[in-house]
Amino acid sequence: MYLPRTIEGFLKRAARHFPVILITGARQVGKTTLLKNLAEPERKYISLDDPVILELARTDPALFLQRYTPPVIIDEIQYAPELLPYIKMTVDRTGRKNLFWLTGSQHFHLMKGVTESLAGRVGILNLLGFSFKESKGNGLDVKPFLPKRKFKNIKPVRLSLMDIYSHIFRGTYPALHVDPEMDRNLFYSSYVQTYLQRDVADLINVGNRLSFIRFLKAVAARTAQLLNVSDLARDADIAPNTAKKWLSVLQASGIVYILQPFYTNLSKRLIKTPKIYFLDPGLCAWLTEWSSPETLEAGALSGAIFETWIFTEILKSWLHNGLEPSFYYYHDKDKREIDLLIFKDRTVYPVEIKKTASPHRDMVKVFDTLRRLKLNIGTGCLICLNEDILPLKEDVYALPAGMVING
Repeated sequence: MYLPRTIEGFLKRAARHFPVILITGARQVGKTTLLKNLAEPERKYISLDDPVILELARTDPALFLQRYTPPVIIDEIQYAPELLPYIKMTVDRTGRKNLFWLTGSQHFHLMKGVTESLAGRVGILNLLGFSFKESKGNGLDVKPFLPKRKFKNIKPVRLSLMDIYSHIFRGTYPALHVDPEMDRNLFYSSYVQTYLQRDVADLINVGNRLSFIRFLKAVAARTAQLLNVSDLARDADIAPNTAKKWLSVLQASGIVYILQPFYTNLSKRLIKTPKIYFLDPGLCAWLTEWSSPETLEAGALSGAIFETWIFTEILKSWLHNGLEPSFYYYHDKDKREIDLLIFKDRTVYPVEIKKTASPHRDMVKVFDTLRRLKLNIGTGCLICLNEDILPLKEDVYALPAGMVING
């Protein structure tokens, strides 16, 4: 069963303008399934997971492209970067659009080869796991989330507390939603082992895999928190330089997102430490060993994982529409914090995320600190668990979580 993805519309538009389309993202987020379902009947599918095909691609890329002529899907292109210069030559020789659809799971190394070989010829799309609406089969009408005054035109999805935490606990990988009988624990256990054996092994040489698992769990326990590399290194019993290297692996392979702080030269009191978010809250919950949605909701990670889920939903609403978001967070030395700042058209839209069903104006008073930074401030919001839209102060509203995921 295929569930439509928000990114389909952007992919089709990009294919009309570029000869090469590249979809990047973590393993199992649905890159191959997406392309196979959108492909024309004449577009062939080639997987570089096949060792015979991979050997040909690496040793004789010219013959490979003679045998597998475009239009073609080439899966896991990062295994054969030798193909990229020959793809470029094919594109330049034919002058046609929409020839090659590529997928790749390792962002940093892959992007280096792509930018060197296919600059100006490739449209790059970033795919994450299912958004809430995608998991329910309604992914085609999701718009980039931005706090606006016309909230009354949007009907929030009505979700109970356990609806939310059951969804978070299940996670966002398509296999867990397409097949409701899929065993969650078995899926995540297999996923981590495959991830260690493929992506991690390809990106770096991890001598002690138990240390890496311990590090992975320490990062999961810190989702939606300031990133302290020294603390992570201590908990995983590794050197700080190793922790930095392993963080780059998590980022490159689509496991975590690093949210940068906002700061200007106008204030030296702003904290310049980034925040870290797990991109799949279900994997985060599995790594931190919560046994059920009920224990997750009642546990110490409850608020942080709710923030993680909302943040990733907002992020997907932008990325899956083909937009590179300008996202930051605010934190100063007086410990005033705003979870998310969305910049668009020289205007900043402040967003606070709290696990509460009783929002009040004190929760957003920190928004006023933005004025001293001489920013153009748009509508702000507090995303929480209340059931209805509630004005908190001038141009600031409390929004139900169901409104955000409704796109």
